[in-house]
Amino acid sequence: MLRNATHGTRTSVRRRRFGPLQREVSVIGQGTWYIERDDQASATAALRRGLDLGMNHIDTAEMYGAGAAELMVGEAIAGRRDEVFLVTKVLPEHASEQGTRIACERSLQRLKTDRLDCYILHWRGPHPLEGTFAAFEGLRDEGKILSYGVSNFDVPDLEDAVEIAGEGTIACNQVLYHLQERAIEHAVVPWCEQHGLAVTAYSPLGHGEFPSKHTPAGRVLAEIAEAHHATPRQIALAFLTLRPSVFAIPKASSVAHVEENAGASRLLLSSAEIARIDAAFPRGPRRALPML
Repeated sequence: MLRNATHGTRTSVRRRRFGPLQREVSVIGQGTWYIERDDQASATAALRRGLDLGMNHIDTAEMYGAGAAELMVGEAIAGRRDEVFLVTKVLPEHASEQGTRIACERSLQRLKTDRLDCYILHWRGPHPLEGTFAAFEGLRDEGKILSYGVSNFDVPDLEDAVEIAGEGTIACNQVLYHLQERAIEHAVVPWCEQHGLAVTAYSPLGHGEFPSKHTPAGRVLAEIAEAHHATPRQIALAFLTLRPSVFAIPKASSVAHVEENAGASRLLLSSAEIARIDAAFPRGPRRALPML
């Protein structure tokens, strides 16, 4: 049984291999969507505290705050770059071969680093994947990115991407995934596992819609959390990252919140608890890939 991280545990978060990469990445990472709207000092302290706890996976994007989030991440990781598995994303409208290169250089400048651990196409857009991936390959050859991936790709998109890039090349697919949005479990997650891609869950606690303890499903989380001396959000993150292919990147803008997130990574749910959560939050029918 894991003590709640907010109660003082010093245990580092669990890590696992990230897709085809020879790199151990924290199962619970640190997202930064809308972080530029938070108090900068608090958010920066949270990111640094996450690194202290072993949350080496930090995800951002040029889209977030029109570069403001990347600037905040750059400030937070200053002097600690080698501790970080640093991920950012290129907007689809910038993802021509030349545009991708230009966008990458701008992200590197904002992040104050000479390399990205993973560079991701934010979603499929107007530019052919061949050009985007050619830019990624060139950037990798130059050492400016160490790997690349995709985001918001459904199975047909993934099939196109792997046909172009080759098996074992694409590191990950970053997708919407939380207890009330489990559609990716039908096809996207199995496909990624079959082809060796990591699955990164964004908005893993929902987008301002975490289940209330006053609902039947929320009560299930609360009861399981009480048994583990944990919080419902920790239980949700532990459930979502049960599969060895899945990583989660919840945002935290305070030290207390990042410590809570970190505490989820070593929770061990019983088969009975997993079944209760599965029943309380059914995956529903297969449908088109959800995204925000």
